Amino acid sequence: MQFERLVALRYLKAKRREKFISLISFISIAGVAVGVMALLVVIGVMTGFDQDLKRKILSVNAHVILIKPGYSIVDYDALVKKVEAVPGVASAKPFIYTQVMFSGPNNISGGVIRGLDLASIHQGGPAAIEVRDGSFTTLDKVQPAELPSVAVGNELAKNIGVRVGSQIKIISPLGTLTPMGRIPRVKNFQVGAIFHSGMFEFDNTLVYASIPQVQEYLGLGDKVTGLEIRVDDIYAADTVAAAVQTALGPGYQTRDWMRMNRSLFAALKLEKIAMFIILTLIVLVAAFNITSTLIMLVMEKHKDIAILKSLGATRRSIMKIFILEGLIIGAIGTVLGLGLGYLLTAMLKKYEFIKLPSDVYYISTLPVKVESLDVALIAGATMLISFLATIYPSWQASRLDPVEAIRFG
Repeated sequence: MQFERLVALRYLKAKRREKFISLISFISIAGVAVGVMALLVVIGVMTGFDQDLKRKILSVNAHVILIKPGYSIVDYDALVKKVEAVPGVASAKPFIYTQVMFSGPNNISGGVIRGLDLASIHQGGPAAIEVRDGSFTTLDKVQPAELPSVAVGNELAKNIGVRVGSQIKIISPLGTLTPMGRIPRVKNFQVGAIFHSGMFEFDNTLVYASIPQVQEYLGLGDKVTGLEIRVDDIYAADTVAAAVQTALGPGYQTRDWMRMNRSLFAALKLEKIAMFIILTLIVLVAAFNITSTLIMLVMEKHKDIAILKSLGATRRSIMKIFILEGLIIGAIGTVLGLGLGYLLTAMLKKYEFIKLPSDVYYISTLPVKVESLDVALIAGATMLISFLATIYPSWQASRLDPVEAIRFG
């Protein structure tokens, strides 16, 4: 390979009489670089979007939920101990979840009230939620003459016109059954905190209250909707959910976060694969430039090829020379493209200069996450395409007849 590499590098560096070939070589490198850069940026954005969406979904929802279909759970303290004894379970906490209507000074909006356990309230609310105003700890501090407190999503607060200290009326359609029909339950609460989860869907529909207050409001007694379970490994949530259901026996049902959001993440994965295939076509177009560059180089260097063959170079050696030259062009383009891609993704991550409508995309800025596996796949696919682009011109060079080339050159 020393001989072939030496000649390939010499051809690449040499000043050619045909300046047009040098221009095509530069365009080939630029084309590969642009294709690799586009691939890296788009795949990085898709990966970042996927991971950011998972993080924000899990900031509000549990890794696994345990419910009793058709019934509320009564003896949940004993159930928590059984669940936490299952290997892989980090913690289990009761929750209440029901759909209601919210009425404020400016508007009425539908949404969900979620009962939060006192331990989470004393910790300042769910770990991944940002408190914009007030405090979650007020949800547990209720004096006899005061209204109970709730924590309201920032978009919902804006929509119905409330802030910390304002009153909010919560209406439940699952009210009291009377001879005149079902009467909705209506109760006034006080806004004790405004939070931001980062997902418009949650921030515009979700209100937190303490479990005792929700139980009293809905007339549930000591019942809860179910248990929310946190696991040690979020990607093993389905296995842990199955183990929990086996440990508790029939009558209970578990659902993990992957199952609950399966269609969403399957669509994101399919879109990422589709974008990879589509943007690889940019590299494929650049590969045609590599092919044309090598064909023109073979035409220019036909005398050199003839002399090399006359001195004993084999067809295989001639093929290697031009394959190496094409791979060098592809490698330079790949390295430049990866460098430009890393630079652009770093700028996107730091400055966040691309804004998104949060009510459409769930997020307000473009997330970026570059993974080493994606980089390896992009570089590998680019080099494979570059190699395939060199085969035909290299084969044509190896078939050149030295006698004909010298006689008519």
